Parts: sequence; structure tokens; C-alpha cells
Amino acid sequence: MTTVQWVSTAYLLTIAMVIPATGRLVERFGARALWMFALSAFLIGSALCGAAWSVGGLIAFRAVQGIGGGMIVPLSMMILTQAAKPEQRGRIMGIVAVPAQLAPIVGPLIGGVIIDSGSRRWIFYVNVPICLLALSLARRGLPLGTPREHGARWLDLTGLALLSPALALTVYGLSTRTAGLPLLTAGAVLLLAFGVHALRTRATAPLPDLRLFTHRPFAAASALNFLSRLSIFGAMILMPFYYQQVRDHSALTAGLLLAPQSLGTMLALPYVGKLTDRIGARPVVLTGIAVTTLGTLAYTQVASHTDDLVLGLALLVWGVGVAAVAIPVSAAAYEGLPTTAIPGATSAITTVQTVGASVGAAALATILQSRLPLHPGSPAAAFADTFWWVLAFTLLTLIPALLLPLRRTERHQPPPGSHR
Repeated sequence: MTTVQWVSTAYLLTIAMVIPATGRLVERFGARALWMFALSAFLIGSALCGAAWSVGGLIAFRAVQGIGGGMIVPLSMMILTQAAKPEQRGRIMGIVAVPAQLAPIVGPLIGGVIIDSGSRRWIFYVNVPICLLALSLARRGLPLGTPREHGARWLDLTGLALLSPALALTVYGLSTRTAGLPLLTAGAVLLLAFGVHALRTRATAPLPDLRLFTHRPFAAASALNFLSRLSIFGAMILMPFYYQQVRDHSALTAGLLLAPQSLGTMLALPYVGKLTDRIGARPVVLTGIAVTTLGTLAYTQVASHTDDLVLGLALLVWGVGVAAVAIPVSAAAYEGLPTTAIPGATSAITTVQTVGASVGAAALATILQSRLPLHPGSPAAAFADTFWWVLAFTLLTLIPALLLPLRRTERHQPPPGSHR
């Protein structure tokens, strides 16, 4: 279990390493050129994953795939955020997220069909024609853009050399019990060194710019993103394991049973965006946390024969809560920031999200592995114990949520550093 989760974690870690550089690369080369590169890298990585001959090879090629995947998310957010008016960002984030929620519904079903037919390679090969189509559409429909030839900030190579291994060591330390403490210590030392470097550097732009975190809405949104992604992605790692290992469901059936989460998120997204624009992020997010907590409670009581209908309804509720947290936080993160700060802020917030997902996957897989020996012959009880951790991480999100902007009238705050 701890080995298999690295198929996801290696991809997420590479994303976390690539994202901080994305904003600076956009300044240097332009969004369109970088978008085409990201799609091409994802295409090549997908083809290599499909051809992988072992789990080790698959993990390595997932890292290659993550180079492109890491750029796609922040690039799309940069393009959308810069195109949208500030008062419409919540609504636009909600609308754009609707098709993104269709993929998690259809994806597990297609993946289940592929796995049950005996060819896991096509899970990755199927990306190749999609990437080719996306490249064709981007070449014709995406504005060319103009890179900043003068005054563009170049990469902070020292910061990148400190941050990337720090993240890798920290997440790897969480996923192993044999050398966890030394790895976590080394990761913490590198993170501290990066923090000192990032706050002192002036010649180049740090990756990410820690001064952004002096802006309260951005700092609160970042903390909330980290904790929410930790619990959400950790839970999404546990659920397929539960359905397939405890309930003996096929991959296709497990995919069908996970669909209510995406359905709940998709149904709630349009309303969440409008509410965020109307009443502000904080009340919507607090409601979302309460709803997510309610949905998670059902999974803390799972047994070997828990009714699938009950778990499906809990997933539907959970999905609604996820939408009510994710969209307002995405909009609140940019409150009061100037347009010029959007690329750096997007890279920073997406890095935080991805690291949170990586930590969640590694930590909860390790917790589950440690609980299984305590319940011999009853793996369902080990899953129930682990879902209590998911619930605890969810409740922790209440702390940063209370620091989010209460109403739209709080949007007059100056951007970080503007008064200096």
C-alpha cells in the first residue's frame, strides 16, 4: 500500500517542484508558449507511463508526467484570473470548475473498464490523443501573448535548490517508518534555509515569494488550501482501497461508488460561486466545512458490510462541502492583490495545494498501514480509525477559515508591501 501510493505521490511531488517556477517562466516566455510546452511534456510522460515495465519505472515516469501536469493547473488559473474582472472571479471559478468535475465522475469509470479489461497501460495512453487535440486547439485559440523581454525576473535557482529537496524529504519522511524522523528533520532544515533565503534575496524573485503571506486573505487561503487538500486527497486515496480491499469490489464498481462525490461537487459549484461573490468567502467556507464534516462522519463508522447507499449519500454530501470550501478559497486568495502579483500568487497557492495533497496521501496511507496490524482479520476497523484522522484534519481548517474576508467590503486592503 505504501509503495503503490507513490504512483500518486511522485507525480504530486514533481508538480510541487515545478509550480514555483511557472510564474517566472510565464514572465520570460509568455503563457501560450509555456502552455504548449506543458501539454507536450504531459503527453510524453503519459506515453512513458503506459510503456512502464515495473512499479519503479511507473513511479519514475509519473515524475516526468508531473513536469507538464504541474504547469497546466497554474497556467490555466493565471489565464482565467487575468481575464476575469475581480467582482466576477468567484462565479467564473465556479463555472469553469463544472467541466473539471465531470472528469472525476467519468475518469474512474473509464479507468475501471480499462483495469477490468486487463490493460492498465491505456489509462495513460488515452491521454495521448487528448493532449494532441488540446495542442491543436491551443495553437489556434489561445492568445499569443507577449513575454516580458525587459525587467522579467529570472528563476531563483538557489531557492529552487533548497525548496525542491525539502518538499521531497518531508513527504518521503511521512511515508516511511524506518527513517522517518531523520528525513523529516533534514526536510525541516532545508525549509528553514529556504525561508531565510527567500526573505533576504533581492536580486531575483524567490520561489515562492514569502512576502505574499503577509497579506492576510492570501495567508488564510493558503493555510486553508493546505489543510483541506490534505484531508480531501488523503480521503480519496483511502476510499478506493476500502472498496476494493475490504468490500472486494472491482475497479469499475469502485469507480461507480466514488462518483457521488464529484456529482455533489458539480451540482454545488454554480451556486457556491454566486454566493461567494454576494456574501464573501468566510460564511460560505464555514458552511462547507460543516457539510464536509457531516459527510466524513459516516466513513468513521465503516464496517465490512456498511450499506453502499449510506456511503454514497455521505459522499454526495461530502462533495457539496468540498465545493463550498474550494471555490471561495480560490477567489479569496487574490483579494486585494494587484494584477502583477497574480502569476506569483497562483504559483504559490498551487504549490501549497499540491504539497497538502502529497502530505495527505503519504501520511494517511502510512497511518492506515500502521492501523492494520492492530485489527487482525478486520481491515474495515483500520479504515474507520484512519478516517477519524481525516475528520481531525477537516476540523483544523476552521482556524484559517475564520481569518478569511467576512464580506466584500473588506476588499479595500492594500496589497502586501504597497505601504512600504
